[in-house]
Amino acid sequence: MPSVSARIPDDDNDEIEVVAELLDSDKSTIIREALREGLADMRLDLAVEQYQTGEVSVNEAARIAGLSLADWLVVARERNLTTQLTPDDLAADAEAAREL
Repeated sequence: MPSVSARIPDDDNDEIEVVAELLDSDKSTIIREALREGLADMRLDLAVEQYQTGEVSVNEAARIAGLSLADWLVVARERNLTTQLTPDDLAADAEAAREL
């Protein structure tokens, strides 16, 4: 596993220590989990934004979010997302889904 170093503000370090204590874990584990969850959230936020503006299709949004198409459709339903895609885009997505 590669090692990465980063400087963080004292407040963030204090928060890491508090969470590590609450979860009875070490700081490295907490940092890895926070990074993993934060990156997943960032990918999902980007996918939602690009899908809502019509920049990407359903399949592309799922890929950006790092989700299966089925999981992306659950997210889209939960968030009441509406597409800005054309009928041709939707037909291409439907064809791609049939091929799965």
